[in-house]
This record gives sequence, structure tokens and C-alpha cells, in this order.
Amino acid sequence: MTVRKITIGSLKQLKNTVIGNPSAKLALARDAAFIHLLVNCLNHTAHSTSEPQGSKDDIRIEAVHVISSLAYGSDTTLVSLLRANAHQEIIRALANQYALGVPTLKSALARGLRVLAGAIADVVGPSYGPMRTHTPELRAEAKVALDYLFEYECLDVYLPLLEDSSPQTSLHIAQWIGSAVRNDAHRTSIIQWLPPNERHRDIRGRRGWEKHDVVHAVASGKQGAWVLRHLIAMIQRRDNKVQEAALGAIGALAMDNPPVANVLTKTPIEATTSALNLILSHTKSRATDVQLAAALCTTHIIRAQASHHSGTVDQAAALTVIHVINRILTSSSEQPHHQTKACYIIYSLVRDEKDLGIKAAERGILASLVSLIQTITPLDNTDEWEMDEPESRVSLREASLKAIAAISLFDKPIKRDIADTFDLVPVIQACLKQKSVGVRCSACHCLRSLSRDAAVIRTNITDSGAGIAVYNIFKKEDEDIRVTAAALATVCNLVNEFSPLRTVMLEDGLMRRLMQLFAMDNQEIRVNVLWTIKNLLSKSTSGMKNMAMTHLGWPHLAELTNDPDPEIQEQAFTILRNLTADEAGVNMVFGAMGDEGLASCLSAGLDSAHEMVVRETTYVLGNIANGSRSQQDLIFTHPHILGGMYRCLVDAHPDEPETEEGSGRSRVRVDIEAFV
Repeated sequence: MTVRKITIGSLKQLKNTVIGNPSAKLALARDAAFIHLLVNCLNHTAHSTSEPQGSKDDIRIEAVHVISSLAYGSDTTLVSLLRANAHQEIIRALANQYALGVPTLKSALARGLRVLAGAIADVVGPSYGPMRTHTPELRAEAKVALDYLFEYECLDVYLPLLEDSSPQTSLHIAQWIGSAVRNDAHRTSIIQWLPPNERHRDIRGRRGWEKHDVVHAVASGKQGAWVLRHLIAMIQRRDNKVQEAALGAIGALAMDNPPVANVLTKTPIEATTSALNLILSHTKSRATDVQLAAALCTTHIIRAQASHHSGTVDQAAALTVIHVINRILTSSSEQPHHQTKACYIIYSLVRDEKDLGIKAAERGILASLVSLIQTITPLDNTDEWEMDEPESRVSLREASLKAIAAISLFDKPIKRDIADTFDLVPVIQACLKQKSVGVRCSACHCLRSLSRDAAVIRTNITDSGAGIAVYNIFKKEDEDIRVTAAALATVCNLVNEFSPLRTVMLEDGLMRRLMQLFAMDNQEIRVNVLWTIKNLLSKSTSGMKNMAMTHLGWPHLAELTNDPDPEIQEQAFTILRNLTADEAGVNMVFGAMGDEGLASCLSAGLDSAHEMVVRETTYVLGNIANGSRSQQDLIFTHPHILGGMYRCLVDAHPDEPETEEGSGRSRVRVDIEAFV
């Protein structure tokens, strides 16, 4: 497709051609010269005097509509826009005072910015929806573009439009915040931003010793947190679209942000209720989109507020979210995309929170999810049921599995309900074969959650063949790395001493594949590889230990005990701990590493600034203390080791609270005193 002359008519025709037409978008994106021409006309049509100004504005409007449509396309179309600097040209056009005086043009540009920024942010991640695959090159370009959009000069252009007289324009800016904000730096930039005139006034009005807390300012009604105050005002309007956009933006700013979450739960001096209560009131809206936006916003607020204190989540607010989600999941009239959003919201709510997972299961969420996924996942002819399957159903399957995995991660009765009462393992196993990367990955996460229970491993996972199925995915060298990581996390559980699959996998090249993965430049995978080896060596035979160390290598293990990454270092010492769990193992370690080599490793562990590394080192010392007298002498005659032990004893606090993982330095003290 080649269009060289840009007119209102040609752009309208082009817009109608590309909307909903992926092949037409791809063909247009490959015409780099035209894409540059299209983007350039956002700011350069004014140089032409052959048409009246109104026509030039119409060209800009139609051009940005085409750009917005292309942003919804493939990676190729997005790359073409980035390389034409479409995001910069839209910002430049919005900065033009003339554009701000033409409501239709201003609104179109704001919409274009929102759509393009959302597409860019989805590539950069983290993703809050179905899993997508992007090239590293596109991710790098998208990150540069997204960082540009959060520069103060850019924020000064479009954030003031939140109070624009045009409802459509302010709507698009709120939607922009909700879709583009993805990390702490983004949240900080938005929260701390002030309009230039207020920024200068604030600086002049403060004494040198005063600190400026913009988050506190929104609670007290003072100047500051300008964006947050305007978003709170927007959720009180009567327009459903405006409410949804503002709720999405507030949720994005509150996510993983305790200071913002805390202020949203407080009642400002001049108000009668807190922002959280206003947000919760929207869960009763007649519009499903508003209900979902309010539920997600509430989830981000209450999870961030309790982020430093596990188990302290606002239970009443959590139950409100659970009620909303369950209604949507069980309703036969709800659209699949609404149910997909509901799954991601419940995932965000219960993730890594055992009590909330139990509560969600007790209130019927688990049963609703199981019923949903069983309905949309036939077990027969799995090679055929994907061919004509709508993408919305695939996305719903992925989201349902992800939510089930989160709910079942900690509680054994829930795992057994899934495996026995609901008989869901065959469905999960069928999903391992699906073409969709996201479905395969979520299915692996489900099996990872279930495999944390020995009884489920011994029966359902082993007998059904699901364990071998996920192991085969783990072995595939051409698998998507995210699926491989999820499969590895499952295999990590399947190699424990109670698993019937342990020997089967070890004899089938488990260690070779683990070392292949460890060579990757991926910290999460490297840590989980070592974790898997640790589990493999737990209560293992001398033959298993020899086989594992033949692949890992004793010199390599010694290097890992000095690794700069504390998580790697910790896992290296857990491996040493399991190797030295019996007398034969202690002899093996001394014989392979030598007195000085082992002493050097132990000294490095005791010198670590990270408590978990020190703790695992003391476990190794405790094992060695059960060895022969000559082996014990390594501890009691080595000055550096003795010095490290002394520091542990001095720094320990025996009265500090116990946790499931032990009590840090006080646990270290107990370990040392056991053999000192």
C-alpha cells in the first residue's frame, strides 16, 4: 500500500481501510516514507497556504486517528511509529498553543497520545493482561520512548489537560495515566508533578528547613499531589467513562505505593469520607467497567497499604472486591473480556497472601474459576479446538489459570480440592499443549502451586502424567523463556525426596538441562536452578550427590558461595548444607574442596551483609560440627571462621519475634550454640 498525497479524503479512506484490518496496517507500516510523512503532518501542515486553516486542522485530526489505529496493530506497526518519532510529534503538537484552542484537535491528539503510550507501555511491561511476545529490539526502543514521555518537559505539556474544559480531553489524559504508568519511577514523577505556576509558588512559600510532602498535602487539602487531587475529583463525576478512567489512574498510582495508598484511606480535613470509600462506592455501579475499575483500584490500595505487614489487608474492602469479582465470574451475561479482567483482579488481590487466597476460595471464587475454565476447555481433540477459537476465550483461559495458581499457592486443602474434588489436573495438563504462550505458562504455574503438596505429587500429578508433561516442557530448548521459567519452578518441587519423579528425571538428563539453563543471563532462572539442585540433594543418596556435583562442579560451587548476588550465594550455601547433611556427605565435601577451600567459602558466608546467607552458612557449620574431630578443627582453629561466629553471637537478638523462616540472627545464635 502506497499513499503519497495526504488530503482529508485520502486520510479518511485510509483510516477506514486500516481499522480492524491487521494486514492493511502491516502493509502501511512497511511504507516507511509514508509513515514519516503521516507523522510529520501533525506539525508541518501549517506551512502550506493552499488550504484554509480548518482543513489543515482536519488533516491533523485524521492523521492522528490513523496513527492511533496503527498503534493498536502488530509490533511492526509500532516500530514504524517509534522510528518516525510519532510520540515526540504528538507531544510537540499538544505543546502548540494553537492546538490547545481547537477542542477537536486537542482531544484527538490527547487520544493519540493515550493509545500510543499504552501500546508502548504494554511492550515495556510489566503486563497487566494476557502474555505477549516482543523482540528485545522493540523492548529497548519502547523503553526509551516511554522514559521520554515521563520527562518533566513532557508532563508539563499534557498533565495540565486533566482540568481541561473538554471532558473528552481530560478523559484521555486520565486513561493515559492508567495505561502508561508501570513502575515506581513513573508513579513518583506523576505524584510529585505540579503545574509550573504552582511549582514556583510552592518553592517561594517554603522555608529552607521545611520538607515538602506532596502526598500528605492531598490529605490535608494543601497544595501538592495535584494529579491525585484532580483524579479524586473526577471519580465523583456522573460520567461512567470518566469514573472508569480516573479509577484506573488512581489504581496505577497506588499500586505498590504505600504512601499514596495510606493517604487514600484517610479522610481529608475538608471532606466527609476517604477516597477509598468513594472508590468502594463505585463497586455498586450499574456499569460493569466501572465496577471492575473500582475493584482493581481498591485492590491496589489495600495491597500497597499492607505491603510491609503481611496479613493486615483491609478485610472489609477485600470482601467487597471478592463479591464483585464472583458476581462477574458467575454471570452468564458478562462478556469474556470482563471476566478476563475479573480474573486478573482476583490474582492481584490474593497474590502471595495465604489468608486472602483462603477467603477467596471460601467465598466461591475458586469454584467459579474452575467451572469457568472447565466450560471453555474441552479435553478432546486438543490439537483441533484451537483452530477457530476466538482470542477472547484463549485470554480468559490464561487469566483463569493464573488466578487459580495464585489462590492455591499456599493452602493444602485448596490444592486437594483442585486435584480431587474438582479434578482439574487433566484440564491443566491439556492446557500445557496449547499454542498460546500465556496459557502454557499459567498452566505451569498451576502445577507449581499444586506440587507444593507431597500428596498431590504422589497421586494426581504423577498418575495423570502431568508431572512428566511439565518436565518435557522444561526440557524444550526452543520454548518461550517465560514458560521455561514456570516449568522450572514446578520441576523444583518435583525433585524433592517424596516425589516418585525424582529418579526418573535425574536419569533423563535433568542435571544437564539445569546447567544449560544456569548459563543463561537470567537471574530468576539461575536462582531457581540452584534451588532445584538444593531440593534434589535434600535427603539424597551419595550416588545422587556425586551425579549432581559432576555436572555442577566443585570449583563452580566454591565460586557461587562468593557470588555478588546474595540470592545466588544463599542457594549455593543451601546446596552445601544438603551435601553435608550426613557423615558421608561431610567427607565428600572435605575431600572435594579441601580444608582451605571450604574454610574460604565459609568465611565468605559469615562475612555476608545478608542475613539469609549467614544463616545458611551456620547450617553448614552445624553439619560439619557433627563430623570427625579433624573436621571440627576446621571451625575451631580457623581465626576468620571463629571471628565470624563471634559476630553472629554478638549481633544476635534472642528475643526478636519468630517467623516461619526462623528468626534471623537469633536463629544463627541457636545454630552456633548447638555445637560451641
